[in-house]
Amino acid sequence: MSRIGKRPVGLPSGVEATVSGQTVEVKGPKGSRTFKATDDVTLAVEDGAITVTPRGKSKRARQQWGMSRSMVENLVTGVTTGFRKELEINGVGYRATMQGDKVLKLALGYSHDVNFEVPEGVTVTAPKQTEIIVEGIDQQLVGQVAANIREWRAPEPYKGKGIKYKGEYIFRKEGKKK
Repeated sequence: MSRIGKRPVGLPSGVEATVSGQTVEVKGPKGSRTFKATDDVTLAVEDGAITVTPRGKSKRARQQWGMSRSMVENLVTGVTTGFRKELEINGVGYRATMQGDKVLKLALGYSHDVNFEVPEGVTVTAPKQTEIIVEGIDQQLVGQVAANIREWRAPEPYKGKGIKYKGEYIFRKEGKKK
């Protein structure tokens, strides 16, 4: 039995949720998001909370039960507080700056600067030259944009140069010996 799926998702003040069929729409101070659940679960709004219940005892219904509840909770979190990923840049001459609102300019040791186009739905800021902050209401999109930025120069194990998530541990290797 799903321990995650059993708990209802509470709706904080200022957040509205509507269920029509298998689609949940959540509106909050930061925007609105929707999620379409599979036919294996039933969604309902009651007493200021969204409940997810399985339709039957099949393995797929039990799988979708917890996953659907987590997705609905992420919708509520996204429209209230939003999601945030912080990246750090390490390396001599490595830096990031914003050009306008939609282009992140990265100097990462290549012969040219990398111009990263920021997709719609997320905001990217560079408060310092060695820091990048990705924010938005869609958890998947925020994580994907952060991963795409990190992919340009992933941290290497010898000196630790590159772009890493804040708080990420980089396993360091010892260099050559004489």
